[in-house]
Amino acid sequence: MPGEPAYVLGMSPAILTADELLQIPDKHVELVRGVLVVREPPGLRHGRIALELGRRLADHVAAGRLGRVYVESGFKLTSNPDTVRGPDIAFIRETRLPEPEPVGYPALAPDLVVEILSPSDRPGDVLGKVADWLSAGTRLAWVVDPERRLVRIYRADGVDEIVTIEQALDGEDVVPGFACQLATIL
Repeated sequence: MPGEPAYVLGMSPAILTADELLQIPDKHVELVRGVLVVREPPGLRHGRIALELGRRLADHVAAGRLGRVYVESGFKLTSNPDTVRGPDIAFIRETRLPEPEPVGYPALAPDLVVEILSPSDRPGDVLGKVADWLSAGTRLAWVVDPERRLVRIYRADGVDEIVTIEQALDGEDVVPGFACQLATIL
């Protein structure tokens, strides 16, 4: 069972699949090892930061024809029981893009994920998400902390670091050539 609070509205807790998750209307949820985890919608600052960073990333990716950027999209990371996570922003490099593009949740991990913290996020829950992403094959995870005005960077090789407001996010070899001054999005 996940360490995150699970609220299963109108249902008794049950193990769900990714396909069943697609059938649930009007939701802001993830599926964590088969358990439906309902989250409150993010606030206004969260949305602005996601848009600013996502726009800069998408512009860079499109200009270099590097792949595709997605927002608020689900990815199936494990099966039996299913885990479907939805980062705030995701990048998949061109050579890994599923064709045709699925309507539902692709069974793959993005190359880069961005999670923007909300005031109610608990550190253990966020680290659990990062662990799910990296275990599934994500190479780079950025956890944006608007309150502390920094980004924690997690890499597949286990090396992590903190980028402060005076510094820039760097796409490294995952999104080559991408850089964004943190102060411009926070």
